[in-house]
Amino acid sequence: MKTNIYLNNEKFIAGMTIKDSAEFESNNMALHACENPNSILENRKKLAASLHCELGNFVCANQTHSSNFHRVTLEDKGRGADRVDTAIADTDALYTYEPNLLLCSFTADCVPVIFYNENNGLIGVIHSGWQGTVKEISLNFFEYLKQVEHCNMSDVYVQIGAALSQEKFEVDEDVYVKFKDLGYADDFMYYNGQTNKYHIDNQQTVKKQCELAGIPAEQITIDPTCTFLNPDAFSYRQDKQCGRHLSFIMKKGV
Repeated sequence: MKTNIYLNNEKFIAGMTIKDSAEFESNNMALHACENPNSILENRKKLAASLHCELGNFVCANQTHSSNFHRVTLEDKGRGADRVDTAIADTDALYTYEPNLLLCSFTADCVPVIFYNENNGLIGVIHSGWQGTVKEISLNFFEYLKQVEHCNMSDVYVQIGAALSQEKFEVDEDVYVKFKDLGYADDFMYYNGQTNKYHIDNQQTVKKQCELAGIPAEQITIDPTCTFLNPDAFSYRQDKQCGRHLSFIMKKGV
């Protein structure tokens, strides 16, 4: 099974699954966008085995392009792992301090954000499509972690996963204005006079939100893979029937 492992040390393992024609439905990981749920469960079980955990360790949310987040506890273990209706409702970011829980985020062009705190063991995932970005889900979420969880942002490391590139993220003026109104995304947009479209770098905008929350720029890494251009990626913009990548992080148990 093909998986990009972004981090694997004594404390954490994090990564993002990629398209693989040798697997069921090309290694689709999404129960909410599949042909056969049993195929997805087989893919997830294979992923779990490669990460030395069980399918029952997965924690998944029903993502709605919201700015909502949820603190995952041991009671949430297995939610959304083998069926859609048990997933955490209306949530696009998850975080936990608990070991041996695989926090999951599903994307096919949207920006997946994986993060961890070296000192206190906090881990999390964020799903930031353009709607989540203009709602400032990452900035608001990290501000919450600062204020409520007393999380020191200088201890936080962020991995931004593969997403739609600026070249392929074409939008009309209505979306452009939403990014313009953020006040800090101008450097990540350009206008194409031939097509009358605006091009936005959603990954860089999300990175900026992380920086504004206080995370040092040198602790933020971006996967440059374009989900539209790369044959190993699912792209909703290219194929509305496509599968989904699973971005994940787990704190290893003792």
